Amino acid sequence: ANRTVLDSIVRTTRIFEAWSDEAWVNDGAAVRVSLVCFGNSDESILNGSQVITVRADLTADTDSSIDTDLTRAQILPETKGTCFMGASKKAPFDISGQTARSWLTLPNPHGQSNALVLRPLCNGIDLTRRWGDRWIVDFGTEMLEQAAVFFESPFEYVEKNVKPLRAKNNRDAYRTIWWRHAEARPGMRRAMVAIPRYVITAAVAKHRIFSWMYSAVLPDQATLATTRSDDTTFGILHSRFHELWSLRMCTWLGVGNDPRYTPTTCFETFPFPQGLTPLDTAHQRTQAVSAAATAASPATPATSAAPATPALIPANLPTPALQAAASSIAQAAQRLDALRQNWLNPPEWTYSVPEVTPLGMAASPYPDRIVPRSHLSEADAKALQKRTLTNLYNARPAWLAAAHAALDAAVAAAYGWADYTPELPDAEILARLLALNLERSQS
Repeated sequence: ANRTVLDSIVRTTRIFEAWSDEAWVNDGAAVRVSLVCFGNSDESILNGSQVITVRADLTADTDSSIDTDLTRAQILPETKGTCFMGASKKAPFDISGQTARSWLTLPNPHGQSNALVLRPLCNGIDLTRRWGDRWIVDFGTEMLEQAAVFFESPFEYVEKNVKPLRAKNNRDAYRTIWWRHAEARPGMRRAMVAIPRYVITAAVAKHRIFSWMYSAVLPDQATLATTRSDDTTFGILHSRFHELWSLRMCTWLGVGNDPRYTPTTCFETFPFPQGLTPLDTAHQRTQAVSAAATAASPATPATSAAPATPALIPANLPTPALQAAASSIAQAAQRLDALRQNWLNPPEWTYSVPEVTPLGMAASPYPDRIVPRSHLSEADAKALQKRTLTNLYNARPAWLAAAHAALDAAVAAAYGWADYTPELPDAEILARLLALNLERSQS
């Protein structure tokens, strides 16, 4: 909201001095502020340094020969309807995994399984720390109260814990449709129907990290879900290029001033490589990378074991060159994810447990759980608890940096940037991406 004011200031006068990120004056306050001076002045100073121009997003123009003014970036039609904020419940629909598993073994009078209204829940902490085994009662986007009552235990829980709170809510819809989540995200749910997994990231986090999530798991409002299941899209999102873009287009939140990813500013303005945009992959179909491409890929060193499953690229890409580019990204992304998963959950310390099979079903619709091995020493158990993505990216070991470098090289090749090296300045990358954004938004 503040940006509309700053945009007006920049249009009508100039910001001559600003401090983009300052702690509030009261000790301990979880507040950070920006201080802005504007009016008639010939100088421009940002955070104590002389610059050419202070922009509306409180970044600086320091080189007149390169355009990195991302305040000019536009939302691209090719990216719409792909990235969604998770469901917002506005009431305590959450339950423990133990409770959910006990309800999944219970019969209902209409003969339908509680699995239809019980799902694992993923929030931002699950992504940046370790999995918390949270579940949620979820009556979807259209289920009427007359139908919900037949799911006895889940409905009784919601009636007792949710209804009294919703009865006090000022919004009519929240009060009258109290058994359903406040903002259930029907568009997101429709986009997930045809895919077994999706890409997820925490809305607010120190590091911009993307992970895979099973479609049976509901993302909550503290996360953003990108409804694609191919490794190519995952790799593009996790590249240096999207990270730089999102850090310039995001907002900032909390005492740590962590970046906040949003669908509109960070995702829908980002120019994907031509032919691999969300519009090009809107069909959501995938195909496996060919064995020949796998053998030739630098992302899979000769000393590495072959992946258990081939990497996935968007199906029916129109040219061999585009298929090759997508394959290189997919293989590098799959390797990055596999290395991270082996670090997070080493098989010497953890193992996979099949989730409970609901009463009346032949198999579980839920992903397996990762649990610690029973023989772990106290030291190893404590070490396992510290194996989080946040701690991994804080340390950024050499193997992780190398995996990201391989991914960045593959994505740069898809953009056609033959001159790319890791030393290419951030400003040059942002200038190229901005030029692509403006070219596509005006076409």
